[in-house]
Amino acid sequence: MNKLQEWPEPIVRVQSLSDSGTPLIPERYVKPPLERPSINSTASMDVNIPVIDLVGLYGDDHALRAAILDQIAIACREWGFFQVINHGVSPQLMDRAREAWRQFFHSPMEVKQAYANTPKTYEGYGSRLGVEKGAILDWSDYYFLHYLPSTLKDCNKWPTIPADCREVLDEYGKQLVKLCGRLMKVLSINLGLGEERLQNAFGGENIGACLRVNFYPKCPQPDLALGLSSHSDPGGITLLLPDNHVPGLQVRKDENWITVKPAPHAFIVNIGDQIQGRMRESGLISDEKLQVLSNATYKSVEHRVIVNSSEERVSLAFFYNPKSDVPIEPLKELVAPDRPPLYPAMTFDEYRLFIRMRGPSGKSQVESLKSPR
Repeated sequence: MNKLQEWPEPIVRVQSLSDSGTPLIPERYVKPPLERPSINSTASMDVNIPVIDLVGLYGDDHALRAAILDQIAIACREWGFFQVINHGVSPQLMDRAREAWRQFFHSPMEVKQAYANTPKTYEGYGSRLGVEKGAILDWSDYYFLHYLPSTLKDCNKWPTIPADCREVLDEYGKQLVKLCGRLMKVLSINLGLGEERLQNAFGGENIGACLRVNFYPKCPQPDLALGLSSHSDPGGITLLLPDNHVPGLQVRKDENWITVKPAPHAFIVNIGDQIQGRMRESGLISDEKLQVLSNATYKSVEHRVIVNSSEERVSLAFFYNPKSDVPIEPLKELVAPDRPPLYPAMTFDEYRLFIRMRGPSGKSQVESLKSPR
């Protein structure tokens, strides 16, 4: 990470731009016409990602458990996204975590600036992703921190405002790690593998976990900007705690952008590149169009965030990742002579550095790694 010491340009806090009352956003935030949210998007009221009730997942009702497994398999195959309710995480804790971060972002600037980040680790208070000089930027600020492994967990980088912020974050992380572990077993079973196989491929108990809190201020020209550009997540599983009042996440489905409608106290789950990559290398997902060739196929999906002129948004994205030095390669059980690897092996740290250099860029970061045939 020593190649990423400083940002290429002075950092501007998007929240400050919003609070200034400017009627026009700076050119640095204006997306090219084909990337703007008004192009090829839909907010159809009758379309949404699946909502799956996890009650009974580990109970004695085998038929109910099988039905839940099937629902998750279909959602992974057809969407790469789904929502989970009755997931075991305290609703009160979810609300406390979201509101704690809202309070932080409304703290005085000098308080937030004390936690300003650098591109070396991204940990702390930030306002841009990627280090390309002159890049078009997203209309958002964020806070990034490490939770696992414990060697990277530095509570001194965690905010002390509000007063219970660190306590809430610690408990929130513990409960989400447990939920991710349960979901990893489901994904592994649905692939026809032992329930621990996918977890072991990620490093067993020595996985990585981190949190990015997203703050999307009001935007005077929301038709020209994005809160977060189109991308797929580089890790394994992402659990998103959305804003409970303001929608903004859009998922790409059949060349359309679907605005997700969050269910009350649900987590939005999506599959990252590391799980999708293993499936793709196995040949279970077609090379060009991610066409489904088996009932056990998963895909990471492009998604983005839109902004609006009347309301701010806060969301918490929890990333459950492979151990940093684990080689990213297909599971041996899913490789055959007629299904050779499509991508060169690299560690998760190497892949993450590659992504950080580029910033959000659709699925192109995955495609550009493909081995020549």
